[in-house]
Amino acid sequence: MENLNKSTGIFAMVATAFLWSIAGLFIKVIDWNPIAIAGMRSLIASVVIFLYLKHPDIHFSFPQIAAAVANAMTMLLFVCANKTTTAANAILLQYCAPVLTVFIGAILLKEKPHGENLVALPLVVAGMVIMFFDRLGGGRLLGNVLGLMSAVTFSFYFVFMRMQKDGSPLESNLLSHWLTAGICIIISLFLPLPHITTQSLGAIAVLGVVQIGISSILFSIAIKRISAIQANLIAVVEPVFNPVWVFFILGEAPGVHTLIGGGIIVSAVTTASIITARRSP
Repeated sequence: MENLNKSTGIFAMVATAFLWSIAGLFIKVIDWNPIAIAGMRSLIASVVIFLYLKHPDIHFSFPQIAAAVANAMTMLLFVCANKTTTAANAILLQYCAPVLTVFIGAILLKEKPHGENLVALPLVVAGMVIMFFDRLGGGRLLGNVLGLMSAVTFSFYFVFMRMQKDGSPLESNLLSHWLTAGICIIISLFLPLPHITTQSLGAIAVLGVVQIGISSILFSIAIKRISAIQANLIAVVEPVFNPVWVFFILGEAPGVHTLIGGGIIVSAVTTASIITARRSP
């Protein structure tokens, strides 16, 4: 039964990463500023999560609020990092998170990483560097710092969500999207109004309902069944899915570095996940 729970958690986390990966594709077709996109996406996602929960249990415990704040900060920091450094730098820096989660999880959750996780970590980092090798640049110092900060908050998000493994962590996502939407809407009041089209409305609906709303539900299922470090490692396959979407939708074949780096990441994460799933409770 324990192994079945782990397998369910792993599959739910892979599905979460898969849905997270469609963000870039749909954001490209929305001619809005990033703050308006982030705010509207979170507002729609909060409605999806609220309807799923029906009667959310918001008790304002420390893990519930901490996870909500960490997730909101991650989304806002990542948007700002993308605007002030290269996209490749922002992604690579944010996905330093699994390394940080090893230490944060060990301290706060007392979840020591297994051998397969420790072996997978350097392989994942190497795969990320190879994937984005051609696109990595100096970037701006501020953007790189923001990207690194998003890795820290991303790590804490996984850990604080995992703290609620015996409860309902989805309420934290609901609160985080209310918080993000509120902040972004206020900021948007001082920015030019977005250009509303049928295409932009359709794309923002997909982002809110599928890419964030449904993925939040799947993530809450995953984090109750697998450790914070395992979940964070699996999340790294998100950027691997991006060139797959580009290939199928736009017909652009991925480069050699993308194939090699992505292959290393998928192999490392898959092997570690299989070993973890088969590990005796």
